[in-house]
Amino acid sequence: MPVVLFILLLAAAWEAGARMFEIPHYIIPKLSDVLVSMGDNWRLLSKHFAITLGEAVLGLGISAVFGVLAAVWIESSGLAKKTIYPLIVTSQTIPIIALSPIMVMWFGYEIWSKVAVVILFTFFPIAVNTADGFRSADPDIGELLRTMGAGRFDRFRKWKIPSALPGFFTGLKMAAAISVGGATLGEWLGGENGLGMYTKRASNMLRGEAVFSGVLLLSAMGVLLFLVVLAVERAALAHRRNKNE
Repeated sequence: MPVVLFILLLAAAWEAGARMFEIPHYIIPKLSDVLVSMGDNWRLLSKHFAITLGEAVLGLGISAVFGVLAAVWIESSGLAKKTIYPLIVTSQTIPIIALSPIMVMWFGYEIWSKVAVVILFTFFPIAVNTADGFRSADPDIGELLRTMGAGRFDRFRKWKIPSALPGFFTGLKMAAAISVGGATLGEWLGGENGLGMYTKRASNMLRGEAVFSGVLLLSAMGVLLFLVVLAVERAALAHRRNKNE
């Protein structure tokens, strides 16, 4: 309820401020005009929404798979821990927006260039948080399993993986929230469809209402993906909450 009330307060301030100060529509349109534009163009927006959502989900899924594999490799190999992990961290010093045009050159203007940009955005938080989750495993539990005769695979499955799940979901939630930004950036640089391209075209035509309607839908998409991952996390870790209670 506090979140809903705060959003309603922001909406009222937006509408009242735009009317009171008579701000030009191509700078900050009235919220009512944005909603009207969203209703008038709902079919077109729905099409672009589905395209951007597909790019974000596909890129997020690929990042989850390869991020977990990278974290497992880092955890199971001392050499990888000393080489791959620092490289993954160092890769974040390169501005992703500088790599995005390269993705377009490599994959063209089809969906894969946008998916590649999403992966650039989302791989790091998943891989790093999962690797940190592996390292946070209680060594006493591992030693207990060892003395009970558990092999390396069994220790990894029954000790390391459960310890890494909270870190994995933390990274996945972060990645879900920013995956939409990656898809949008990919569409800006080399796309023909999607909400990113829709807002870019509307901006070039100074259609502020259309730009803000696209931005609101992109924000809603990010929140939706975050909530989906949050629901999966709660279901996967429900047994931990039950034990704590």
